[in-house]
Amino acid sequence: MQEKEQGITVGKDKDFSDWYNQVVLKAELADYSPVRGFMVIRPNAFKLWENIQGYFNKVTEKRKVSNAYFPLLIPESFFKREAEHAEGFAPELAWIDTGDKDTDERVAIRPTSETIIYDSYSKWIRSWRDLPLRINQWCNVLRWEVKQTKLFLRTREFLWQEGHCVYEDKEQCDKEVRLFLDEYQKMCKELLAIPTLAGKKTDAEKFAGAFYTLTLEALMPDGKALQMGTSHNLGQDFAKVFGINFLDKNEKEALPWQSSWGFSTRLIGALIMVHGDDKGLVLPPKMAFNKAVIVPILFKKDKDDVLKKAKELQKELSSFNAILDDRDSYSPGWKFNEWELKGIPIRLEIGPRDLKAKQVILVRRDNGEKETVKFSALKKKVTEVLDDIQNSLYAKAEKFLKSNTVTTKDWSEFKKGVKKGKMVLTPFCEKEGCEENIKEETTATSRCIPFDQKPFKGKCVKCGSPTENLVYFAKAY
Repeated sequence: MQEKEQGITVGKDKDFSDWYNQVVLKAELADYSPVRGFMVIRPNAFKLWENIQGYFNKVTEKRKVSNAYFPLLIPESFFKREAEHAEGFAPELAWIDTGDKDTDERVAIRPTSETIIYDSYSKWIRSWRDLPLRINQWCNVLRWEVKQTKLFLRTREFLWQEGHCVYEDKEQCDKEVRLFLDEYQKMCKELLAIPTLAGKKTDAEKFAGAFYTLTLEALMPDGKALQMGTSHNLGQDFAKVFGINFLDKNEKEALPWQSSWGFSTRLIGALIMVHGDDKGLVLPPKMAFNKAVIVPILFKKDKDDVLKKAKELQKELSSFNAILDDRDSYSPGWKFNEWELKGIPIRLEIGPRDLKAKQVILVRRDNGEKETVKFSALKKKVTEVLDDIQNSLYAKAEKFLKSNTVTTKDWSEFKKGVKKGKMVLTPFCEKEGCEENIKEETTATSRCIPFDQKPFKGKCVKCGSPTENLVYFAKAY
């Protein structure tokens, strides 16, 4: 029997980039497109994205946010209305010549949808009774990246959700800007089992055109930070340039406050990097569509009896979308490797001896531990083990984040921390010139100003200017 090639050929600690690419490709999560900078999202990864969508649609429904869809193409004049926004996205725009004889205006494929959405909002909002207006869009966006493609992490086209809300006043806007960031952080913890740091972006790192930006940052095993989601208070500038105004309760014309918030398919990249190991993908059970795989150990004499029981077990575990791998063209060992590569949380092995003993062998994907489980206790045991795997993966990732976060007030120690791939918390003046100097010298960027800091007075780690804030820095994707 000839078996096709499989398996990861490089260790995660030896060549992280190669390891990551092998997992993505061999676990059948994505593939390269014939057009440079684009990717094909395969069914295994799209199921993960659908799981994220399903979780977050419940959040938006609870928060009275409605899903909608807006056009892919945006007129050039829309970008020009908000100068900072236009400048921020200008290098990444992909322009299309429509050939429309009625206009000579170019259109761009959306890099984000503020401008096209707010044109509609200007028509829909008339009175304070129309507010708050909360709309979310699931869509693709295109940013003409010049950097090298990295599947899920840096591609020209990617999938995301973007929420766009309008409020009567700043207080309500501020409240919900933080609320949706908190929902992101909760999702990262409960669903993806990834711990994050939450805070405010510096002015140099905030979203183009925003009043301020809040962010979630995670630390990957290679010592680089990954932005997991952002939530922006856009202030009133977009309302001014797009003519969004309303009559308030005193029948006076007023400008609303706006927010936008989003995350993308780079969450799948984070999932791979944080939890994967030298055997391949490791899926948190809440992210896995198929939470268990049954592998029967077949011999000619007892084959029919073992298969019959394996099918009964699959039916019993249908709520976990258990897979029955009864292919006779591959050995059990090959099957074990394949399902480990694809990250299925639990493997159940059943052979003739197990059939007689009325038991299965249960193997955990996260740590490889094995135990025998009686048929009568199997469903309960699978539930318990799945919960424990979910919690253990988060605890492991949290331990990594904490052990790789350092605090320093010294510039030489700052540089050492960054070089070693640490998340460095340090006093920082927040001046753009100083931030640029830090980036040029270390390649590190500010990740966030953490919330709820204790009163602090010190000197900037780089320039020595007085400061009252500690800021996280790291190299980043």
